Amino acid sequence: MSKILIVGGTGMLGEPVARQLKRDGFSVKIMSRNPEKAAKQLGAGFEFVAGDVQNLESLREVLGDCEGVHVNLAGGPTPADYDRIEHCGTANVAKAAAEMGVNRISYLSGFSVCQENSHHYATKAKYDAENAIKASGVSYTIFRASWFMESFPLFIQGKRAMIIGNQRTPLHWMAAADYACMVSNSFRLPAAANQTFYVGGPEAVSMTDAVTQYCQLVRPDVKVSRIPVWLFSLLTALSRDEGMKDIGRFMAYSAQITETGSFETANAMLGLPTTTLQDWFQTQMSNQQAQPVLA
Repeated sequence: MSKILIVGGTGMLGEPVARQLKRDGFSVKIMSRNPEKAAKQLGAGFEFVAGDVQNLESLREVLGDCEGVHVNLAGGPTPADYDRIEHCGTANVAKAAAEMGVNRISYLSGFSVCQENSHHYATKAKYDAENAIKASGVSYTIFRASWFMESFPLFIQGKRAMIIGNQRTPLHWMAAADYACMVSNSFRLPAAANQTFYVGGPEAVSMTDAVTQYCQLVRPDVKVSRIPVWLFSLLTALSRDEGMKDIGRFMAYSAQITETGSFETANAMLGLPTTTLQDWFQTQMSNQQAQPVLA
């Protein structure tokens, strides 16, 4: 394959994939509702086009010269938004890809996505998106990924990191760079077609312990706080902030689920993720030290 369209290529997890595909010799097209802003963020070496996952015609236009497409969409905060963006948006991409003769579609899903967990609306949106991709007839590669290390800063508001609920389940935290390599490799391997891969990092650490370690090493200025789900939900119920309500519902769900899939197939076929939490923390500390000090 030579040209890959990235849907969501400027996001926290989409940008590393775009850059890795480019490094590996693919021609990379970035679809954005604001191509100028995307070009400023990613720089030279990419093709930037306007498009919207809710507009089938725009999807047909941008997919016309592409052999593959990678979908990295983030919905929310309301259940309707998750369905509209993650499910229906992905379904539109898959439909347009089938119509335009695209050879492969890859999709970032989540490690807990399955029919049994579809009682949670965000999981249901991803599960429905997976099924729409499979029903399209386009060869697919689905990544059911564990938590990403790049999400650690999202736990911090001001000078406080908040852990909501009893988050003690071991999680295989994954570096986006390792994941990006796996996605890129999948586009070069015929054997990766029509596969659903569980992917995660080399070590299992609970959310509570991982966030605490991150703050101790990378953000020592931040205090880690813990709050029960019921109390957080009570506080957000009085707010009009749908994003905070969504976080509370997700953390209640997160405290109840575990990783059940095996990483063996993905690791053997797509390459072994090697970045540990300590590796990633060290990189963040080095990056901080390299930042210029403003007078």
